[in-house]
Amino acid sequence: MSEKLTISEGQKRLTDIEIASGVKPLPITEVAKKLNIPASALEPYGKTKAKIDFSDFKQNGKLILVTAITPTPAGEGKTTVSIGLTDALCHIGKKACVALREPSLGPVFGIKGGAAGGGYAQVIPMAEINLHFTGDIHAITAANNLLSALIDNHIFQGNALKIDPKDVVWKRCIDLNDRALRSVTVMLGGAGGDTFREDGFYITAASEVMAILCLAENIADLKKRLGNLLIAYNYAGEPVYARDLKAENAMAILLKEAAKPNLVQTLEGTPAFVHGGPFANIAHGCNSVLATKTALTFADYVVTEAGFGADLGAEKFLHVKCRESGLAPSCAVIVATVRALKMHGGVAKTDLGAPNSEAVAKGCANLAKHIENITINFGLPAVVAVNKFASDTAEELEEVYKACGALNIKAIPTEVHAKGGKGGEELAKEVAELCDNNKNPAIKFLYSLNEGLRDKIIKICTKNYGAAEVDFSPKAEANIDEICRLGYCKLPVVIAKTQYSFSEDPTLVGRPTNFTIHIREVQLRAGSGFAVAIAGDIMLMPGLPKTPAAENMKIFDDGSILGLS
Repeated sequence: MSEKLTISEGQKRLTDIEIASGVKPLPITEVAKKLNIPASALEPYGKTKAKIDFSDFKQNGKLILVTAITPTPAGEGKTTVSIGLTDALCHIGKKACVALREPSLGPVFGIKGGAAGGGYAQVIPMAEINLHFTGDIHAITAANNLLSALIDNHIFQGNALKIDPKDVVWKRCIDLNDRALRSVTVMLGGAGGDTFREDGFYITAASEVMAILCLAENIADLKKRLGNLLIAYNYAGEPVYARDLKAENAMAILLKEAAKPNLVQTLEGTPAFVHGGPFANIAHGCNSVLATKTALTFADYVVTEAGFGADLGAEKFLHVKCRESGLAPSCAVIVATVRALKMHGGVAKTDLGAPNSEAVAKGCANLAKHIENITINFGLPAVVAVNKFASDTAEELEEVYKACGALNIKAIPTEVHAKGGKGGEELAKEVAELCDNNKNPAIKFLYSLNEGLRDKIIKICTKNYGAAEVDFSPKAEANIDEICRLGYCKLPVVIAKTQYSFSEDPTLVGRPTNFTIHIREVQLRAGSGFAVAIAGDIMLMPGLPKTPAAENMKIFDDGSILGLS
């Protein structure tokens, strides 16, 4: 007797994948028509997915940035709110779409799970988006590792560029959490057995190729950025770039199709662009510039999200993606939940079901700092979306409203997880009004590109995180000197640190004070066009948790899947 996924009779709450599986998606051609995307630009991948091949950007739409408080194990639902808000905008008569990142297989099979939304605010086909989708991330992995192969082959074949094998800075990558690959030895079978060298793997979402794909404006820009990848130093201590190996064209060929944005839909048939997937704690954390500009060309309102909290994802979205592309959001939405605020107020995850207004009030200090970052530091109009749970009490919600009111910010409850777009209509009306009132969107940046790298790092840490001091290790100081020697002092900065705290210590929840950020290393990303300052013990290759999400997944004989959510 074959196995088949069934929903138990009388089951009260459907899982995300059961909800998604119960919706019959529109043909992707019908979804494209909602935005008047020309048929000539549509490249279907089956019946429910398509690539969009388009470059005549008009950017007529208004961009809405969705960000959140500091993430907790309780969950905030930023992607869910992004999707539900987009459906809600359509409910109130707006021509809207959403632009999101593609999920990485690392978190899907690790601890976080899928990243296609939740409840009745999801993008579909959910399982395909969470897994191989249109193959973009695999193409990025292949392009990254092609460069690694070319480097090692060049060394093996005589090493005309005099690359120092002990000073190869380019790493391999794979789209899985695998701590055993953080440090490896390669070329053990080299000529004479003496050419082996130490190497390592990043997760693909942390690869510079991923960042490049998400920032490139066209194929020419893609090739230029790929050519600018710093891969090694020669015996004289001079830099060697991917262009020196003539690698950029072959890499771009592998990425040609992956560079085209993907079009899918929400459960309600609203168009959704899902493209690119850099992490926001170890990369810049935003979907591709091409997808965002395509969406802004065809929709009047475009909802997009930046990874993790406003201190990480939103800061990088504004300083890197917007600065590079000329984009500017018309408003921002800051997502919070009563449950997460209680954790920031000191409540353990196991006790979140019990009412605790005092803890909510204490946790609102975290929300207040994110509001200040968005509205004061960056000068954006904002609204707080309170993602409601059934366990929230009126008294707890009132604490959130009071905290926001003290900062002259509206806090609007949303129920998009339970009700889809209908549960976000009040939020949609406020967002549309904020956008329409902001006739000339502009960003107030924390730093000038002409400032030194050290000063940029200090400003992000002190103004955005609230750190009292920033400590640079001798290695980090030397890294900064070297990056400036190579002529890259004017790059923006991405800080890689834990997402769970304003500090580098994930246990310091709420709004910590008097803490120091320790910068242990600064890496050059010459291709993507930023420097990465690594703080604390953050890893560029995550590991799996004690009980990976993979252990609780099941595929049935009819091909249906359980546990992918």
